[in-house]
Amino acid sequence: MKNFREIFGLETAGDNLDSAVILRKSGKFAHSCFHAQQSGEKAIKAVYYYVDSDPWGHSIKRLIEDLKHVDLNFYHHLESLVRSGMLLDRFYIPTRYPNGLPDLTPKEAFIDEDAKSCIEHADLILKTVKSLIKSKEK
Repeated sequence: MKNFREIFGLETAGDNLDSAVILRKSGKFAHSCFHAQQSGEKAIKAVYYYVDSDPWGHSIKRLIEDLKHVDLNFYHHLESLVRSGMLLDRFYIPTRYPNGLPDLTPKEAFIDEDAKSCIEHADLILKTVKSLIKSKEK
């Protein structure tokens, strides 16, 4: 049997977080922010897969809040991450599209502090979800 990371996509979320770190070190701050957002999104979606539900959408905040209707126990364990989700949600579109911000390209708009913050929030989400799912596996 596969381990929980492979089954529920947490390995991919980890790969996105690793990419965010590498991109930050390379000075690709917008791309780093986007990969951190993707890590958080995939980690939360792993919870849905774990409870045999189908997640919809890309907003981490919304995905966490919608867990109230899917699995109240998981929601109560993850509701403290809503603020991290809100922060990461802001980096989903404008980090990828040259017209995502008025008069600025992503390269011009995002800085190292943005990437650092996104990585920290994504790391918190990923570690929390991994720990939670692992505790359920015991």
